[in-house]
Parts: sequence; structure tokens; C-alpha cells
Amino acid sequence: MAIEKERKVNIINELRVHEVDTGSPEVQIGLLTARINRLSEHLKENKKDHTSRRGLLQMVGRRSALLKYLGKKDVERYKNVVSRLGLRR
Repeated sequence: MAIEKERKVNIINELRVHEVDTGSPEVQIGLLTARINRLSEHLKENKKDHTSRRGLLQMVGRRSALLKYLGKKDVERYKNVVSRLGLRR
């Protein structure tokens, strides 16, 4: 489940740390969150799609690892990303 190009560019522009940033943890977490949300909607309609469910679990694990890394490295950046994306409710 790919993200539309405009949506991806908007996420990158919103979360980037510097002008040409595309790979910082903030951007990666934002892109994974968008993919996770889209795939979750797909799985609500297609309950027997176990292959996509596995991919969803892998993405959630990857996002969790990135959040853990960011929390250890810089707590303020972690809190900023969590609040901007609405995670950890």
C-alpha cells in the first residue's frame, strides 16, 4: 500500500529537520504512520488478508524501534513527533 506522491511530500515537508532531509527518524516515523493508517483501513474491509496483516505488523515493529531510538537519543524530538502524529494516546 503505497502513499500518494503529494501526501508523501507533505509529510516530509512537515516533519523534516533541515532543508534536504528525507531520512531522519522523524520523517521515517511519519511515513510509516501514514502507511500503517492506510493499511489498517484496508484490513478492516479485507479481514482475511493475512499477508498484508503480516506486513502491517512489520511496519508497526519498525516504527516502534525508530520511536525507541529517538526516545533514547533526544527526548524533545521524540515528544515533538509523538504529539504531531497523535501517537501514544
